[in-house]
Amino acid sequence: QVQLVESGGGSVQPGGSLRLSCTVSGFTLDDSSDYYAIGWFRQVPGKEREGVACISSSDGAPFYADSVNGRFTISVDNAKNTVYLQMNSLKPEDTAVYYCAADTNGDSRTYASAGKYDYWGQGTQVTVSP
Repeated sequence: QVQLVESGGGSVQPGGSLRLSCTVSGFTLDDSSDYYAIGWFRQVPGKEREGVACISSSDGAPFYADSVNGRFTISVDNAKNTVYLQMNSLKPEDTAVYYCAADTNGDSRTYASAGKYDYWGQGTQVTVSP
């Protein structure tokens, strides 16, 4: 059974940094025979879930939304079976609940499409304020 557990959220001032973790169980990120895509999404009340970054086992370059490109970095630690989202130069508009999600079936939809993913974590709150 696939499970995703996020951690690392919190409150930070504008310009600060946070690192979110998504610990994966149920499949192994360094198993070259298995496809996966891990995406990070965020959501604020009243708005649709927004894809911010994604990394997959098949593509060379990670995907980043324009709103976070150059500030956020997604990475994988195979030894810990964990995907990280390093968030730098945080802005108040980055405030949201952040979710990680996994596609283990090779869904053809774009990485930013929430429907691509079949497993979701519970979310972690990130608040950026003075």
